[in-house]
Amino acid sequence: MKEKPSTSAAKTTVPAGATVFRIPAMDCAVEESDIRRALDKVVGIKSLNFQLGARTVAINAPAEVIPLAVKAIQSAGYEPVPVSAPRSGAGLAATHTAEDGHHGHDHAGHDHDHDHGHAHVEQSSSVIRLGAALALAIGAETLHFFASDVPAMKYVGLGMAAIAIWLSGVETYSKGIKALSRGRLNINALMSVAVTGAFVIGQWPEAAMVMALYAIAELIEARAADRARNAIKGLVALAPEGADVQQADRSWKTVPSAGVVLDAIVRIRPGERVPLDGVVTEGRSAVNQAPVTGESLPVDRSVGDTVYAGTINETGELQFRVTGIASNTTLARIIHAVEEAQGTRAPTQRFVDRFAAIYTPSVFVLALAVALLMPWLTDATWLEAIYKALVLLVVACPCALVISTPVTIVSALAAGARRGILIKGGTYLEEARNLKAIALDKTGTITEGKPKLVDWMVLRPDADKEQVGRIATSLAERSDHPVSKAIAQGLGSPAARAEADTVEGFIALPGRGTQGTVGGRDHALGNHRLMQERNHSNAEIAAQLAAHEQQGRTVTLLADDRGVIALFAVADTIKESSRHAIAELKALGVTPVMLTGDNTATAKTIAAEAGIDESQGNLLPEDKLAEIKALQKRFGATAMTGDGINDAPALAQSDIGFAMGAMGTDIAMEAADVVVMNDDLRRIPETIRLSRKTHAVLVQNISLALGIKAVVMVLALVGTAAMWMAVFADMGATLLVVANGLRLMRVRTTADRA
Repeated sequence: MKEKPSTSAAKTTVPAGATVFRIPAMDCAVEESDIRRALDKVVGIKSLNFQLGARTVAINAPAEVIPLAVKAIQSAGYEPVPVSAPRSGAGLAATHTAEDGHHGHDHAGHDHDHDHGHAHVEQSSSVIRLGAALALAIGAETLHFFASDVPAMKYVGLGMAAIAIWLSGVETYSKGIKALSRGRLNINALMSVAVTGAFVIGQWPEAAMVMALYAIAELIEARAADRARNAIKGLVALAPEGADVQQADRSWKTVPSAGVVLDAIVRIRPGERVPLDGVVTEGRSAVNQAPVTGESLPVDRSVGDTVYAGTINETGELQFRVTGIASNTTLARIIHAVEEAQGTRAPTQRFVDRFAAIYTPSVFVLALAVALLMPWLTDATWLEAIYKALVLLVVACPCALVISTPVTIVSALAAGARRGILIKGGTYLEEARNLKAIALDKTGTITEGKPKLVDWMVLRPDADKEQVGRIATSLAERSDHPVSKAIAQGLGSPAARAEADTVEGFIALPGRGTQGTVGGRDHALGNHRLMQERNHSNAEIAAQLAAHEQQGRTVTLLADDRGVIALFAVADTIKESSRHAIAELKALGVTPVMLTGDNTATAKTIAAEAGIDESQGNLLPEDKLAEIKALQKRFGATAMTGDGINDAPALAQSDIGFAMGAMGTDIAMEAADVVVMNDDLRRIPETIRLSRKTHAVLVQNISLALGIKAVVMVLALVGTAAMWMAVFADMGATLLVVANGLRLMRVRTTADRA
């Protein structure tokens, strides 16, 4: 069983009282580790929540501790900018949304435009500054090569090199000196020592070139990494900032989406994007839901159907009643969940961070040994030994290694989200490749989840059929189970259901049915198990049940304190996509097993139609939980897929829980680790393939980063590697692993194979 503590990394949110800061210079996991270590020394901090994508950290601490935390961050060489005052417990997505100006108040969007313009100007100035530094460094190299014997030219070259180092290395030196003062050997400290050492021993042209190349590569790397970290931001722009809302006088007015209240009526014309979640009240149209659910074809939407923010209305005008405010739409929750997932640390990333913490000091010690011992043990001069040591310092930079994992994981998470697969953390993304078995709920997962009442009969001769139907409707109407809904809809019109009898003491019995008092008498509407518990079963009823179940029908019985009154037969149909999904799972070496609360005969019939060889019926929530444990013992890593409250315990017990997002309950989606937004089972094998592809890229990136470093390290020790070669190797490896990780964002079709 997987561990799911209350402070689960997969579901982290900014706690009440936390203060959020934006740290512009926090580009990758290396800087996050620096800040985390600095804050570890501050007494009184309860928790930290880092979001590299938004470059924010939420500090949960008393008000008097926050200034101390700010000083600690500043002492580490970073400048925190307040984003929010202590928060009331909203997720970081709200912070990010307000910061970016989407779904926020007008001034939030204004601030975003200002920040975006400022960032653009800042990037442009950086390009000019680094271009000048590179030109000066090339000039210094040229003078050193052609006029090293001319004293005047030597001093001119020295000055050019010093200016180049100053233009390109101010920030590096600032961070490096602060890191060294704290005894930390980060990338900035290593580069500061290496460049200073090269300058001191007379290799000032190379020192200038190294610093300029390093700074330029850092800028390119940051921009490339941003593509992955900010990939999900494209979703934010999907929902329009304005909505056409009906006013009290029935006129229409365009207002900011953030200001639209629940139950407001919104109008969308053909070609417009849906601004908020809602239920259609008027009109009929085809809606392209691909941005949210990943469905390739538009779906028909008419009165009573749900529409999602960010989807595209294609053919007709629709009016809908708002069911989710801007900060709580399905799209907003997707963005929030992916941002939270980006903030978690996958197993491979944790391993890489631990390795880097050992690797860098080890290479630093090796460099020190080379500088101090090589002149004594070999014919090398002191200057040659020191130069080799400085090359090793550049090799010791762990940047390519450290950044290889988060870029890859975030790219894969974004690719999944675009396909309607919401993965709640890198841990589950990595673990999916190891699945050996998957348990599948029947109703709403394998089947359409929209069963229809196909037959019903009164079994008690003296009972009035109309009154029986009204009692059954009363109980069924109050349940959210698909079978109960089918019974309620099949027994009468919406108007008739609205006039159903009052139910007192209504109780939902997970895995059994419902019960309550109607007309002063206790009634129960449920499956055969519930009737057996109430001692209402007999041979005649069992025979009638068997006849219906052989046809793949689900039978529900209505009973009072005297016994069974009526029988209701409901039938569901298998999703066409389910058969394809089962075949794909088998091809991937994953064994599918169906677990359902329905009767055994129906379970076997549906399982056979879907291509599933093993099924279990008549299962209560605790039985499903026990079955998951048995599958884990028998196969190993086991997933569970479901959509109901009764699936939640099994979802929590499984190694990975998949919830059906469109029809699933909030409890099931909260307990799950992966949410399939369009209820298409084919997304599950797709997740497994994405996991395997991600693992392959992670292995490639780690091998590439370590392999290049190993080659340069050997060349440095034998004296054939120059310092600029080490910089090119390190930054080149960084850019290669980033580019390789970004490839995952192009994963689009279910035909992809890992």
